[in-house]
Amino acid sequence: MTLTSARPSRDIGGTVIPNLSVPQLYERALRDDEGMLAADGPLVVRTGAHTGRSPKDKFIVAEPSSHDKIWWGPVNSEISEEHYDRLRARLLEYLADKQLYAQDLYIGAHEDHQRSLRVYTESAWASIFARNLFRRPSDEELEGFAPNFTIIAVPSFEADPATEGTRSGTAILLHLQRMEIIIVGTAYAGEIKKSAFTVMNYLLPDEGVLPMHSSINVGDDEDDVCIFFGLSGTGKTTLSADPQRKLIGDDEHGWGEGYSFNFEGGCYAKTIRLSPVYEPQIYATTERFGTILENTDLDPETRVLDLDSDRLTENTRAAYPLYFIDNAEPSGVARGARNVIFLTADAFGVLPPLSRLTRDQAAYHFISGYTAKLAGTEVGVKEPSATFSAGFGAPFLPRHPGDYASMLVERLERYDVPVWLINTGWTGGPYGVGQRLNIAHTRSMVHAVLDGALEGVEMVTDPVFGVAVPRQVPGVPEDELFPRRTWSDPVAYDEAANRLAAMFKANFEAYADGVSEAVRAAGPVPREG
Repeated sequence: MTLTSARPSRDIGGTVIPNLSVPQLYERALRDDEGMLAADGPLVVRTGAHTGRSPKDKFIVAEPSSHDKIWWGPVNSEISEEHYDRLRARLLEYLADKQLYAQDLYIGAHEDHQRSLRVYTESAWASIFARNLFRRPSDEELEGFAPNFTIIAVPSFEADPATEGTRSGTAILLHLQRMEIIIVGTAYAGEIKKSAFTVMNYLLPDEGVLPMHSSINVGDDEDDVCIFFGLSGTGKTTLSADPQRKLIGDDEHGWGEGYSFNFEGGCYAKTIRLSPVYEPQIYATTERFGTILENTDLDPETRVLDLDSDRLTENTRAAYPLYFIDNAEPSGVARGARNVIFLTADAFGVLPPLSRLTRDQAAYHFISGYTAKLAGTEVGVKEPSATFSAGFGAPFLPRHPGDYASMLVERLERYDVPVWLINTGWTGGPYGVGQRLNIAHTRSMVHAVLDGALEGVEMVTDPVFGVAVPRQVPGVPEDELFPRRTWSDPVAYDEAANRLAAMFKANFEAYADGVSEAVRAAGPVPREG
């Protein structure tokens, strides 16, 4: 059987086993020692040296059809077509006598914006990952299936930096004209997911759709749609998996004209210290056949999981199909947003846990994309540190962040959508001194926003961050709403808040020329004295 890319004229050799079911892939993964069967049925795998993404090893091919649309710089590094072709040719030679697995899948639940993709993987477990994370065609749709783009993931192959223009032996290469993605030198499956997301972020603005690094859920009223923006570790998956609401998806979506939709058919949830009390639906997926658990610890004899262990990484992950969540919406499609929530995990412990933003503040915070980069999410990150990621997903934005921000603000204004900032990070002090905010309190804040419980509640303007903080939220201690009160040393709080405000200001200088004076003035202002 021949391995074909999105362009049939660019066939590559290799024995390919297509579209195996999850049980068939389990058998092969266990036969080939790719992973271990956990006591309750998940497949536990190890990704080796790479337990998170490698953003510095991602490249976009510099070619005429896409060059002028790309936001070139530290996020989107370019590689020449010559280097790409050289690496690709060597990869084809390497694969000539190898076996690969293939899955034919869709990305995008809305039929007007859906793309077909073929994912080739070296391991059976990665084929399960792709089958879990993307959307599965019907048997009828598989007949005559033709991919719009192709992903080829071969961890055992390494790039040659000296002759192929890469930074290391690890490389994630996107050729947007050929619609082909090559991933080598890393077994971390998140690279498959996020490279496909990058392609959608490139394509959909031209179709009038805002691609979003977000989760979405909806209440009993079909107009009660909430979009949660946020980086990894801020709570997108946890807070959107709400038994009182239907889940559209946990990570990647599009917002069109009066509708929103999931890109994926599954979830990729962090499992470190997962709680059966506070995150029961996600916890339950770790006890199901079909779930892939990356780098989760377990007893080698009993095969009982230890979700509290960070022995291998903080970035332990579960990849499971969306239907493992009982109240997931199978269509993956909803109406446009009634509420938008920005999520951040503030490592300094100074941001209010809940606040409402003005339109200008929403634009400012969307472009800033502040959070703490949590340990393990990227290679080399050992402990949380402050970071700014435009659009709450800069590593996946091939276009300038201003393009996405303008689309967001236009929708907020046209549909009169309120924007809330929720901090899921630290209180009572910075990371290492304070403690993580109580997830039960955070859920109460989310429910207060969605249920309209904050209408008419008095708001207090934070003196540094300028956001409107409610004086009371049902189920949340009042002092917790005002972080300065939770610190034993108020002066130390003031100093930390001023430092973070200065960081916001310094970061935003790179974007100031592209926004209005009102947006520039909407950011935090250090308090004197």
